[in-house]
Amino acid sequence: MRGSLHSANATFAWLGLVLASLFWAGNALVARAFHQAIPPMSLAFWRWVLALFLLLPFVIVPIWRQRKLLCSVGWQLVILAALAIAGYSSMLYHAAQTTTAINMTLLNTCLPLVLFLGAGVMLGEWPVRRAWYGMVLAACGLLVLITGGSWVKLYSLQFRQGDLWVLLSILDWALYSLLLRRWSATLAEIAPLSLLAVLIGLGIPLLLPFYLLELWRGEVFAPSAANLAAIAYTAVFASLFAYLAWNYGIKVLGASRVGLSNYLMPVFAATLSWLLLNEALQGFHWAGATLIFSGLLLANWKTARKVLV
Repeated sequence: MRGSLHSANATFAWLGLVLASLFWAGNALVARAFHQAIPPMSLAFWRWVLALFLLLPFVIVPIWRQRKLLCSVGWQLVILAALAIAGYSSMLYHAAQTTTAINMTLLNTCLPLVLFLGAGVMLGEWPVRRAWYGMVLAACGLLVLITGGSWVKLYSLQFRQGDLWVLLSILDWALYSLLLRRWSATLAEIAPLSLLAVLIGLGIPLLLPFYLLELWRGEVFAPSAANLAAIAYTAVFASLFAYLAWNYGIKVLGASRVGLSNYLMPVFAATLSWLLLNEALQGFHWAGATLIFSGLLLANWKTARKVLV
């Protein structure tokens, strides 16, 4: 009974991670598409303000009831909020100002490796050999997508200032994920919606000084329908849905395994470009996607077998 329940939870967690990767792929496209229309700190600040506004009606009572528990773990919540709310989105949106989508995709291949190593060092959760093979296979698929099947393109890649922001955001997100896993027992009594709302509530004041500095420099955005729709997407899908799915995946699957879902982002980015930008899907897209999904299946073979049997 317990085994089948765990299998069901793992399946639900992976489905959530697939959707999170889809939403974050859309977030990257939005950030790049609107990098001239919406300044980075404005997008980060209003994204979270809107997300908190949408959450409050559902969490204000539970948060008040658990106020003593929340205060007792307050320092942990502040650290998580600084990493996940204030740090990650700000650095990612700054990256979108000066780097290309292909560079962002390439550098994001570092996240699963950082989580694999970090989970072993910090949590003692060393992945099994099969998971390492799966990560390598998925990484090969990602390189196929990035290079278009031509390895010569790797030599022509040019790195920009924004690439440093991407690397910093990866380290930031990895540390958040590892600490969330490490403190999962302490935070287990806090409902997922309440936890996310508290993190957002603590993260917004950390963002505020940088947002005000941006305004002082005269960097503002026009409240057009397109700009507001972009902020709404990041608030609802890239913030609420994706963060809840990621946090649940960390709890059920562990930090190292959820990192593998990051390889799905370029697959979804290519698909969204095909659907929204009329960019044709070519043979290397299918080859890269096949390698990525094969790597994920290999890394989670036992879970996959339980689901299929």
